[in-house]
Amino acid sequence: MSLIFPPRGRGTASNPHNRFAPNRSIAEDDGWYQEVPMTQGTQVTSETAKSIITRNSSPDIPFDRSINPYRGCEHGCIYCYARPSHAYWDMSPGLDFETRLIAKTNAAAVLEQQLSKPGYKCAPITLGANTDPYQPIEREYKITRAVLEVLLRYRHPVTIITKGSLILRDLDVLAELAKQRLLSVFISLTTLDDELKRILEPRAAAPKARLRAIRVLRDAGIPVGVLCAPMIPMINDMELENLLSEAKAAGALSASYVMLRLPLEVAPLFEEWLQAHYPQRAEHVMSLVRQVRGGEVYDSRFGVRMRGEGPFADLLAQRYSIAIKRLGLNKRESFSLDSEAFCPPGGQMSLL
Repeated sequence: MSLIFPPRGRGTASNPHNRFAPNRSIAEDDGWYQEVPMTQGTQVTSETAKSIITRNSSPDIPFDRSINPYRGCEHGCIYCYARPSHAYWDMSPGLDFETRLIAKTNAAAVLEQQLSKPGYKCAPITLGANTDPYQPIEREYKITRAVLEVLLRYRHPVTIITKGSLILRDLDVLAELAKQRLLSVFISLTTLDDELKRILEPRAAAPKARLRAIRVLRDAGIPVGVLCAPMIPMINDMELENLLSEAKAAGALSASYVMLRLPLEVAPLFEEWLQAHYPQRAEHVMSLVRQVRGGEVYDSRFGVRMRGEGPFADLLAQRYSIAIKRLGLNKRESFSLDSEAFCPPGGQMSLL
């Protein structure tokens, strides 16, 4: 089996077939190949969105609405459960997902329209449920910031999930949201090992940068939790206690974790990554993955998909419970947001 290594700064070198496309393309060597360092630039297409708030009714997700300013994610995390969504746009969940991005440039305007609709019921919106709102292209497009400014203007609560240190750019808006009990932030922290981060999440912020983000956000009075996600058997699960300890030292108030999820095209991409970077333990890793998923590479059942089942999953859950109790990472009350202050566009705000 020939090993496939990704271009510099990317999570994968593969572009598996789009499962909705009728035709397949196969690259063939025409004899003109020259061995040069592989690079792959980022292409961004603008989308005029018709709606921006996505609804869900999943019983194991603690929110019913979310906003994703971008389709695809430049962070390039090899394990990303959102990769299969790129197939809906006639692109591959592989390299396309991290290099061919779509920016919803009118997101803020559409959000304002949706918030003003008669009958809209306010509840916290989650930013970053599918792709990261603070991925590198946000530096130029500033869509996430524009969305936050709309939410602040109308006093709408929001939760942000990110592994991007770019969040600190918007500290002014975030601090004002938090002051009005309209904001909570969760920083995804997967590893403390810079080399593992480099190959696992190529364009995401370094571990130290994420810990600094927790510290700075907390200093600004913003409630911050840490997500140890995903926990990958024999790759980063041994770091769980250290991740929680470092997050607590940085000021995190709560913690959670998610077991590795490998839906659809993510499974072969992840196995290819294992063979390239950890060939000696690849078989063992996948054996444990199947153990926590009832013999399959993935189990999509609600209530099971986030944590898994079996001895390995049970042991990880016990380790997590002991650690958060010892560290006091269970201050859920700090994340209660105010939905009563919402004043829709065109409404009369309270003078009190």
